[in-house]
Amino acid sequence: MTALAIIDHGAGNLVSIGQALERAGADVRVADRPADLAGVSGVVLPGVGSTGTTMERLTSAGFAGPLAELDVPLFGICVGLQLFFDTAEEDGSRCLGLIEGSVERLQDTPRLPHIGWNDLEILRPDPLLVGLKERPTFYFVHSYAPVPSDPDVVVAVAEYGMPFPAMVRTGRRVGVQFHPERSGRNGALLLANFVAECGEAADAA
Repeated sequence: MTALAIIDHGAGNLVSIGQALERAGADVRVADRPADLAGVSGVVLPGVGSTGTTMERLTSAGFAGPLAELDVPLFGICVGLQLFFDTAEEDGSRCLGLIEGSVERLQDTPRLPHIGWNDLEILRPDPLLVGLKERPTFYFVHSYAPVPSDPDVVVAVAEYGMPFPAMVRTGRRVGVQFHPERSGRNGALLLANFVAECGEAADAA
C-alpha cells in the first residue's frame, strides 16, 4: 500500500482529502511535524484561507525547508498550490518559491470569490488526468490564482472572467487550484492517479 502524508498546518480540509486518498488505496498519515514525512511515497499540501497565514503556519512548524528538499511527489491543493510560487499579492507574503511566479487576484470577474463547478481546458497530457474526459469539471473556491513565470508549467486552465492556470506541474511537483476532494468522480479519479504516480515513483527509486 502506498504511504502518503497530508500536511496539517491548521488550514486544510484534511478529513475529506484523507478519506478520498484512502479510498484510492493509500495508507494516509497526517503530518504535523517534518519528521512525519519520513518514509512516505508522496506528500499532499492542502490549504484554505490566506496564503500569508498558511505560510506562517508552515514555517512555524518547520515544513518550509523539508518541502523544498522532497524527493517524492508533492501535490498542492488550492492554497497549497499557491504556496508553490514566490510571492502572493493577497498579503504581500513570500511563499515556498518552488516554482517561479506569483499569485494574483482574479480580474474581470462577475464576483469574487469564484465558487462552483468549472471546466478544465487541458493543454497537455499529465499522469493525474489519465482517464478523464476532454473537458472535465471540478469544484473551485478561490479569489486568487497563480501566474507562473514559465507558461510551460501550466497543464490546464479554467475561465472565470479571465483564463487562469488551474493545474501546474514541474517534475514531481504538481498542484491544482480546484478541490478534487469535493469534485465527485472526477476528483476521485484524479486523486487515485496521484496515488498511482506515488507508487510508481517509489517502485522506481
